[in-house]
Amino acid sequence: MSFALELKGLRKSFGKTEIIRGADLAVVAGERVAIIGPNGAGKSTLFNLISGRFGATGGEILLNGQRIDGLRPFEISRLGLARSFQITNIFGRLSVFENLRCGVLWSLGYKYAFWKFLAGLDDANQRAEELLQMIKLDRKRNTLAMNLSYAEQRALEIGITIAGVADVVLLDEPTAGMSKSETSRFIELIREVTVGKTLLTVEHDMGVVFGLADKIAVLVYGEVIAFDVPEAVRANPKVQEAYLGSVLADAQAAEAGH
Repeated sequence: MSFALELKGLRKSFGKTEIIRGADLAVVAGERVAIIGPNGAGKSTLFNLISGRFGATGGEILLNGQRIDGLRPFEISRLGLARSFQITNIFGRLSVFENLRCGVLWSLGYKYAFWKFLAGLDDANQRAEELLQMIKLDRKRNTLAMNLSYAEQRALEIGITIAGVADVVLLDEPTAGMSKSETSRFIELIREVTVGKTLLTVEHDMGVVFGLADKIAVLVYGEVIAFDVPEAVRANPKVQEAYLGSVLADAQAAEAGH
């Protein structure tokens, strides 16, 4: 079995406060995994460790079998990991197309060179056009990113995130702030654009979690207390006691009503 991402005894402390306490996780290539847990469980810290924004206090992180703990974010990115953030991170004064083209330049080997005309970079332009279609913003091709709706900006950020060659994608609360209808459409978009990729997402909306994830990892006090298919996580007494309880029941009731 091939693991795209492995955490082995991962730890992170800030001073005397230990946030991640020996987390273990092994994600098979191509799986979609949702990471859930109460506020303060360490979910964002975990993403920051995996993506290289924070250095680990102890343990190991492996990407496709290669240790990445200790590497800088751009080095990890070049090894095939991409991440989006809770706060939308786009270039507001560039068009949708220009945002996407910026996302693909480095992955295609283009460095900063003032004498190159972007219009002549056929491979970058073609990839950006493909991404426009994938994220369904082709009609907004020339619109400035700051003039998009919130949901469209999040879709654009997803496009930028997957613009490179990453086969492991981290999405941090991708549907936060969206309406129910926007969330439903966005789940389908995420499914479509991550086909063939490994996906880890932090999400609080249980409808999104159970509608998107192949497996769920439950993080409580910096430890992964359960990692299994959604049905098994629903039924896990330890998970219910530590975190979900009525939240899961509400999610089940909502699903039964559809």
